[in-house]
Amino acid sequence: METGILLRRYKRFLADIQFEDGRVETVHCPNTGAMTGCCVAGSAAWCSFSGSATRKYPRTLEVIEQAGDRIVVNTSRANDLIHDALRQRSLAPLLGYDEILREASTFDGSGRVDFLLRHQSRPACYVEVKSVTWMQPGGEGLFPDAVSRRATKHLDSLGEAARAGNRAVVLFCVQHSAIKSVAAANAVDPAFGKSLQRARLAGVEVYAFNSVISKDRLELGAELKCD
Repeated sequence: METGILLRRYKRFLADIQFEDGRVETVHCPNTGAMTGCCVAGSAAWCSFSGSATRKYPRTLEVIEQAGDRIVVNTSRANDLIHDALRQRSLAPLLGYDEILREASTFDGSGRVDFLLRHQSRPACYVEVKSVTWMQPGGEGLFPDAVSRRATKHLDSLGEAARAGNRAVVLFCVQHSAIKSVAAANAVDPAFGKSLQRARLAGVEVYAFNSVISKDRLELGAELKCD
């Protein structure tokens, strides 16, 4: 990882970083969300280097550091963490499956689900992963940080899967080192909050796990309270 200072994030997928040697470079910012509270100019930034000769922006913004707290802003890392934990059989609520499919069809066939877990003697398990980076005073993490019709649609699909006798799980992957609990951001996206309530009533399981974030490792950590 190369370190520098975040100057600005703009056009959703771009950020300007001033690196330690003084150069200013535009890097790829792999985050479609609002990044509320994460993209404060002057924050420390960690960037990875792809080495690809075909990429216009070879460096990728991975982590923002604020007052010692570390925030993974590359949203694809959340799914990678869950995938690693599933393969290593270290994710306690989701043990007992021998097939792990990524980006499989949803139960209703309307889209894709992050993970589909299978075992010949158990119902299929549909898993959606949500990356949480927005922290409130006191350490509560909220999701989403902007209206997300896509996330609401995901929850509704999980509810249909659960009502049909399958197992369905929404897993909040906390990517902020100071977040201690997770809740729906009802004030920002009330539709998501209502959908989460409906999903729970339908039998959808809801979990939250934090992440261990350092320059030489990123892995899934302990389970957190999820309201």
